[in-house]
Amino acid sequence: MGRLFWKFFLFIWLGQMAAVLGTGAFFWFERQQFEARIAGEEHLPPPHSHESRPPRPGFSGPTDHLLPRHPPRKHAGGPIPLLPVIAGLVASLLCAAGLAWYFAKPIRHLRTAFTSVQEGNLAVRVGDSMGGRRDELADLGHDFDRMTERLQALMGAQKRLLHDVSHEMRSPLARLQAAIGLLRQQPERLDDSLVRIEREGERMNGLVSELLTLSRLEAGVSVPFEDVEMAELLAGIVDDARFEGAERKVRIDFVADVVDLVVRANPELLHRAIENVIRNALRFSPVGGTVRLQVERQGNSVLLQIADEGIGVAASELEAIFVPFYRGREQASGSGYGLGLAIARQVIAAVDGEISAKLKADGQSGLQIDIRLPCK
Repeated sequence: MGRLFWKFFLFIWLGQMAAVLGTGAFFWFERQQFEARIAGEEHLPPPHSHESRPPRPGFSGPTDHLLPRHPPRKHAGGPIPLLPVIAGLVASLLCAAGLAWYFAKPIRHLRTAFTSVQEGNLAVRVGDSMGGRRDELADLGHDFDRMTERLQALMGAQKRLLHDVSHEMRSPLARLQAAIGLLRQQPERLDDSLVRIEREGERMNGLVSELLTLSRLEAGVSVPFEDVEMAELLAGIVDDARFEGAERKVRIDFVADVVDLVVRANPELLHRAIENVIRNALRFSPVGGTVRLQVERQGNSVLLQIADEGIGVAASELEAIFVPFYRGREQASGSGYGLGLAIARQVIAAVDGEISAKLKADGQSGLQIDIRLPCK
């Protein structure tokens, strides 16, 4: 038994013992008062007690019963009734022990669970050990389970992130080493080797930049917000996308009515989020395909729909594509780092917006990303 049990037990038992003794003393005192009143009344002579009643005429029997009689006197006082008091103390002792155990048991489980978490075991749960309790201690246990589940998920995500980062860094580093080795063996191919080294350096720089952006967003680092004109923002993004898609003859179909449409956000991050989604659609569109960007206002929000004609993803992967470094089974070997949509989700969430993915209707191939932003 822990210290908390004995504290509960002591205070509960003392309280119950005081209640038992107080109640017993009250009834004992009342009894004494009652017996004293009875004894006082017995000392008073009955009416005509000094006179004997004459026998009836013709009565020849004994006349002793006609004399005044006084019942034996009872004296006030008496011993305290120990048996009820002892029974009450024993009952209070058992009740206090039961209550102390009832309150201390879940707290003892919580203490053990916190010790396990401190030692690195995030799989510990205490909800089942609470039994059928429906009180604040049970709520505390379930809150503890939710906390450890969240910590376990965050630690798992961190481990996966470190694994994915090391994997992504390993490939360009390996190519850099190969380019350097080739340069040493064939100095005459200096230009080709330098181009390869420069390309891999830019790739690593881009990966680090994406990681830093994602890390800042996940950490909740505050960034300045301002009114962003959506017409100007989207025009610049579409122009860049058309230039990038021209090489593969991918057309950008831009349908929008964004006159006087203002969103409160960080312009750089919002530009990057929407651009990531459109570039992702360009990357997986077939040669000669079309990426459609449709923008419409719906009440106090603006809806952006970006749809491509690529191979799409499985329905089970619609949520997973927003996880860092996730590329999908079909795009596992494609270009990119798998961070664009993850960054877009963090940016959209920071402005109280929503982003989701769905398959195109009517059985058409491709993926559609919907972005909803609050606007003025």
